[in-house]
Amino acid sequence: MSSTGRVIGDTLLKIENISLSFGGVRALSNVSFDVRKGEIRAIIGPNGAGKSSMLNCINGFYHPQQGRITYKGSVREQMRPHEAAAQGIARTFQNIALFKGMSTLDNIMSGRLLKMKRGFFWQALYWGPAEREELEHREAVERIIDFLEIQAVRKMPVGKLPYGLQKRVELGRALAAEPDLLLLDEPMAGMNVEEKEDMCRFILDVNDQFGTTIALIEHDMGVVMDLSDRVVVLEYGQKIADGTPDEVRADQRVIDAYLGVQH
Repeated sequence: MSSTGRVIGDTLLKIENISLSFGGVRALSNVSFDVRKGEIRAIIGPNGAGKSSMLNCINGFYHPQQGRITYKGSVREQMRPHEAAAQGIARTFQNIALFKGMSTLDNIMSGRLLKMKRGFFWQALYWGPAEREELEHREAVERIIDFLEIQAVRKMPVGKLPYGLQKRVELGRALAAEPDLLLLDEPMAGMNVEEKEDMCRFILDVNDQFGTTIALIEHDMGVVMDLSDRVVVLEYGQKIADGTPDEVRADQRVIDAYLGVQH
């Protein structure tokens, strides 16, 4: 059990000696850490530290030149994003990636695509098995809408929603995939204090009620220290600290990285 009271299990994701370069620019250099079942794991660091690049490696969007990623006990070889999704990894993005002309309900419904088993023939007929499957998926989506308290905007085009609600819809779409590992890339960026408080509550509830393991990038240190079980810190693509929030907060290398102090 962690200091936050959450029950932490075995290692779900293991990152070993990951290095990633784009031409002559090294985004990640020999980075290693793990994520355990049931925990909230934060990845922090100054701008340009390699945080989003690391999430992109985890969900298969980038393929590191060196190192190894082990997920659910199996070493992954050149996994693609759709394969990561099929294995239970869902993702939100730093810049909101929603279908702006579609409703809240339809955006969240799109997160169920990998769960739909009926072929095109049945879906085209929309009869029998396909109809029953559609209703089951809609029930799952409605539960997510209730959970995120967005019933009032369920039929509104998401492009017309305030920024904070769009972030909530994007979280809902990720939850619709029923992930084992949820990757959140700056889920509170651009939010006001009230919106951040709401998002913190939903993240904690997702972890508690669904048992979802969460790895998140966040710049708000107050949020990170309150939410996280463990924190890994990157700077210029290298890991400079890893531990509990209290351990990381007291680490001189972390203090220097954020305050820009030179010795």
